[in-house]
Amino acid sequence: MPLPKISAPTYELVLPSSGKKVKYRPFLVREEKVLIMALESEDTKQITSAIKDVLSSCILSRGIKIDKLSTFDIEYLFLNVRAKSVGETVEVNVTCPDDGKTQVQMHIDIDSIKIQKDPDHTNIIKLDDDLSVQMNYPSLNQFIETNFDTNSENSQVDQSLEVIMACIGQVYNQDEAWEASECTKKELKEFVESMNSKQFKQVENFFNTMPKLSHNIKVTNPETKVESTVVLEGLASFFS
Repeated sequence: MPLPKISAPTYELVLPSSGKKVKYRPFLVREEKVLIMALESEDTKQITSAIKDVLSSCILSRGIKIDKLSTFDIEYLFLNVRAKSVGETVEVNVTCPDDGKTQVQMHIDIDSIKIQKDPDHTNIIKLDDDLSVQMNYPSLNQFIETNFDTNSENSQVDQSLEVIMACIGQVYNQDEAWEASECTKKELKEFVESMNSKQFKQVENFFNTMPKLSHNIKVTNPETKVESTVVLEGLASFFS
C-alpha cells in the first residue's frame, strides 16, 4: 500500500506592482535543500536562480510567469513563501555603521518588512513637450544579467544602457506610438544615446525611485554602545 500524500496549506498575497492576488504554498524539504545548497555556494547568481525555481514550484495561481515579474515582486514573494515555510522571523547580521566592522545578529519579523514606494515615482517619462516614454520594470533575469554576469565584457555604462533599453515599453507623442518590442536593439540604443543629460537623468530616476524591499532597524554596537539606524534594502539583506 502506498504512503498517503501530505497536503500543503495554501496562502494568498497581493503583488506590489499590479495588485494581483497570488495563491502560494510553503516550499518543501527538497526545495529547501536546493536553496541551502545555493546559499552555501555564496554565488549570488546561483542563489537567485534557486529562488526563481522554488517560487515557480510554490506559486499555485495560473498565469504568473516568474521570468516576467519585477525584481521587487520576486523579493516580496520569496520573503512571504519563506515566512510560511521556515518561520515568521529572519536572522540577519547587521554591520554597525559607527565603526563599519562590528556585526550584530538581529531577528526581524518578516511581516514588518514592506515594499517601500516613492510617492513621486512614475513609469511615464516626459522627455519634452511632445515626446514621452513608458517604462517597464526590470525582470529578475535582466537584474541578474546586469549585476552578476561575470562573463560579460561590457562596461558598467554599456550594461546600464542594456537595462534601460530592455525596460522601454513604448515611445509616444500625441499622434503616434512606437512599441519597443517592434524596434531593433540598434534603434533603441540610438534612441537612448540621443537623449540629453537631463532626459537621461529622468530615466535613471525611474530606476532609483522604483519600489524596493526595505526595513529600518535600530542596532546598538556592543563595543562602543552607540545606537544607529540601519536601512536594509533588497532581498540579499534578508536572505539567511
